[in-house]
Amino acid sequence: MVMASRDYQEKRDFIRMRVETPVQITLLDGEESYSGTCVDLSGGGLLVEMQTLLPVGTLLEVNIASQHGHSPMLRAKTKVARVVSQPESEEQPCKLGLEIEEVITD
Repeated sequence: MVMASRDYQEKRDFIRMRVETPVQITLLDGEESYSGTCVDLSGGGLLVEMQTLLPVGTLLEVNIASQHGHSPMLRAKTKVARVVSQPESEEQPCKLGLEIEEVITD
């Protein structure tokens, strides 16, 4: 499909899928881990909602589990590409745009 022929708002290289599923996040340069919600997913990245604001450029491993308890649906090395929204209070989550650097297959 040619990008110009799309008659809707999505003009990215990959179509986004809304998934609203739990995600486990681990810093690649340490052992800190976090949990959050993967709001949407595409071939190039994902939008994650979590309580901890991480700076742009932070390298992470993300794991999205299968709803059936099998191997992870997605396991990948990612990088925080952008901060979509910052929390106005401690109770509100932030939204981070993560770029997939490498899909882990082992």
